[in-house]
Amino acid sequence: MGAGIAITRLDLTASGLRVAANRAKDVSAARRMLCLAMVLEGSDRRTAAEACGMDRQTLRDWVHRYNAQGLPGLYDLKRPGPRPKLTAEQTAELARLVEAGPDPAHHGVVRWRRVDLRDELKRRFGVALHERSVGKVLAKLGYRRLSVRPRHPQTDEEAQETFKKTSPRQSRRSSPSTPNTSPSKSGSKMKRALASKGR
Repeated sequence: MGAGIAITRLDLTASGLRVAANRAKDVSAARRMLCLAMVLEGSDRRTAAEACGMDRQTLRDWVHRYNAQGLPGLYDLKRPGPRPKLTAEQTAELARLVEAGPDPAHHGVVRWRRVDLRDELKRRFGVALHERSVGKVLAKLGYRRLSVRPRHPQTDEEAQETFKKTSPRQSRRSSPSTPNTSPSKSGSKMKRALASKGR
């Protein structure tokens, strides 16, 4: 074993690494633990690396990570997801926009749709999003997609209430019932034909 891959971390012995490998749910991390256990047991760099399906340089890299971080260093790092296109400030502005609702005179709509918000984000911030992406952002903000009848901006609610109070009530009689029909005889019991009838 070259001095470049000396294991300087001594909190786990070779047997301790093997026990940790048996308990690990990550197969790749378990293989690296077994490789380091072989190194601690005296195997040369090439033999240990080949036995665990890696080359000597890769083994050297994992030894350095183990020396610096211990067992957590033998696990793959989680890759960060794609960077969000909207900043935190822009996302907060989107939430305020949704809460306030559109101005029909300015925006030309009486309720927001994803496509409208997409166009507004493009106009305000120069950020191009697909309308599905707008929907995902809204879902993360806790908004649900609702299909409701839009309210006309010139609606007179008082006139509607007055109309409801002065209009005659419709009769609550049930609709005329359907005529009674005789039950189908298709499910009635069949009689066994007499043997003599066919003769």
